[in-house]
Amino acid sequence: MWTDERLKDDLTDSLFEAILLLETKEECYRFFQDIATVAEIKALAQRLEVAKMLEANVTYTQIANLTGASSATISRVKRCLNYGADGYKLILKRLAEKEKKAAVEGEPSK
Repeated sequence: MWTDERLKDDLTDSLFEAILLLETKEECYRFFQDIATVAEIKALAQRLEVAKMLEANVTYTQIANLTGASSATISRVKRCLNYGADGYKLILKRLAEKEKKAAVEGEPSK
């Protein structure tokens, strides 16, 4: 597994360990509301949506119009999808598997 050494330290390890302890969406909302600003959370959510759309071959123009993301943000996400640590690819694959499983079981995916 490749991790950028500039990111990895004891404090970041502790943060990620704390995030892994969250069990529900409600717990995530509560924790992230306390630890980050609304703008920071929205920016992360926007980047994930941009990644989903890029994987679906949506154009930059359409992505910008639908998400409000700047071309710089879209380009950065695209660069991470192509040359990053595969974090986006990992979570997009898991989200797709969850949606497929929900569809087979006739349940809502969200």
